[in-house]
Amino acid sequence: MAPSHAFKCCKRALNWIPVLFINLVVGWSYYAYVVELCVYTIPDNAERIGYLVIFHIFLFMFIWSYWKTIWSTPASPSKAFALPRAEKELFEREERAEVQQEVLKKVARNLPAYTRTAGGAIRYCNPCQVIKPDRCHHCSTCEMCVLKMDHHCPWVNNCVGFSNYKYFVLFLAYASLYCLVICATVVQYFIKFWTKQLPDTHAKFHILFLFFVAALFFISILSLFCYHLWLVGKNRTTIEAFRAPIFINSPDKNGFSLGFRRNVAEVFGDQVKYWFFPVFSSLGDGHSFDTRLVHIDPEQANSILQQNGKSLVDEEGNTRVLGNNVQHSVDESKEKTDGGQIVSVTMESDP
Repeated sequence: MAPSHAFKCCKRALNWIPVLFINLVVGWSYYAYVVELCVYTIPDNAERIGYLVIFHIFLFMFIWSYWKTIWSTPASPSKAFALPRAEKELFEREERAEVQQEVLKKVARNLPAYTRTAGGAIRYCNPCQVIKPDRCHHCSTCEMCVLKMDHHCPWVNNCVGFSNYKYFVLFLAYASLYCLVICATVVQYFIKFWTKQLPDTHAKFHILFLFFVAALFFISILSLFCYHLWLVGKNRTTIEAFRAPIFINSPDKNGFSLGFRRNVAEVFGDQVKYWFFPVFSSLGDGHSFDTRLVHIDPEQANSILQQNGKSLVDEEGNTRVLGNNVQHSVDESKEKTDGGQIVSVTMESDP
């Protein structure tokens, strides 16, 4: 036990190395910009003060969003997704996978979990012993299930998910702007040192190197930021971008997409005044998400489809492929509402 505990402690300590590296780079950039550039190199006081004000504004927003991403505890599934005692004992005692699935289906019937494994099974996490909510995944580094997990980021030593995804996107945005401000204000002095219009001083190395480092980080961070903006617009996580979520009927890469505005609001909130600050304003609870599944009464569904001369289901209740390249899948729910069954209609337009 002791060697294992020591190994885990060493692993946790090593995980902080990327974070330490980022903080050292930012610390050095602060010294190089404020001291070597603004104090020793820039001769004009008005220019110096203007640069310092702009620099510190973006630095503050960058550090704020960065540390919010680091210290936000990843949200995990609530106790509602854990198996009740009787079902848990039955699940652990049973060795047959099909019987275990029946136990999980019985419990999942009352939960808002609509995604499945590639084999169509209920998504269950054995280490955490919970039924996984939609978009939830187990992180082997954090050793826990994370709601709406996007990825585990070594640069923040934390899982990026429902609780801190907005902070992470803002961190990328303000890190890009921080590097851009440095490049834009340093470039003229970089050129002057490079062409020897300024005498060689101890500031020369810092300013030359500062420009190269800021430009390099700007290009790499900006590309990552643009990628995550694309994910936000599509309402996908990084995991879902590589592997489409599988719903009860079939995989659907756009299953959680609700239109650009609603997709953005799900991450940043419905009040624009909070969008640019690393304060939590994301919509929902991380356990359930609106999808393109439309829950309507069967008679209403048939009346809508009959307007186009179509029929929802055949006599055996099978899925039908209708015209206009639109597939309507029907899933009879076991729940009752007003004495009638509810159906789920999924509409997918083939590319």
